[in-house]
Amino acid sequence: MKSSLIYISIIVFSISMHCLSQSTAEEYLENGRAKYKLKDARGAIKDYDKAIKINPNDAEAYLDRGLAKANLKDYRGAVKDYTKVIEIDPNYADAYYNRGTANDNLKDYKEAIRDYNKATEISSVYAMLMMMNPNATSSVCRGNAKAELSNHSGAIEDFNKAIKILPNFALAYYNRGLAEVKLKDYKGALQDFTKGIKFNPDLADAYHNRGICKYLLNDKSGACSDWSKAGELGNTKAYDLIKENCN
Repeated sequence: MKSSLIYISIIVFSISMHCLSQSTAEEYLENGRAKYKLKDARGAIKDYDKAIKINPNDAEAYLDRGLAKANLKDYRGAVKDYTKVIEIDPNYADAYYNRGTANDNLKDYKEAIRDYNKATEISSVYAMLMMMNPNATSSVCRGNAKAELSNHSGAIEDFNKAIKILPNFALAYYNRGLAEVKLKDYKGALQDFTKGIKFNPDLADAYHNRGICKYLLNDKSGACSDWSKAGELGNTKAYDLIKENCN
């Protein structure tokens, strides 16, 4: 009877320790998030490390640690963490998108495109929500990655998708214009830069590049006017173009 009681006590103690460990893992995760919000990425990583040590299958901890590593420009480390998230949960769209961004920063554009495609494939809702942020969209990022690989026609297709979802998306028009310039479609590019300016009148680079298109289309006066505006908005390179071409 005594041995049975000891055995039961051991089981109860083990269960209690397990619950305590799980609770502690969650606490470390929350502590890490709090530190990350305070822009203490290194401190956050230490807490995420502890959470992962207690619970090696916590996808959220790996995801958050990946974000902190990316914040410190440790993109390779971030890719490893996002990959671990995907191993735990193959349908975690955020992990694919974040890994795509990290691969983009590593100039591994082919892998970035695969990840952006997968993120969009898994969650159309996720893709739609991303379209609301001009600095973080699957179609635009995927388009930029294709442009880096000189697949400008493919890039334009992705920018078209972005514009279809969000017709007032200034950055999508601007990036499509850049791709059109590479294809020497200066009229199309001029129209897109103009659309970009319509939805974001402070887009200095759009004025700069629209000026180049106008100059190539023999509208010197219009070009000089755009370069002047670009300079006013902070694009100092535009003043060099004015000195060379507008005197």
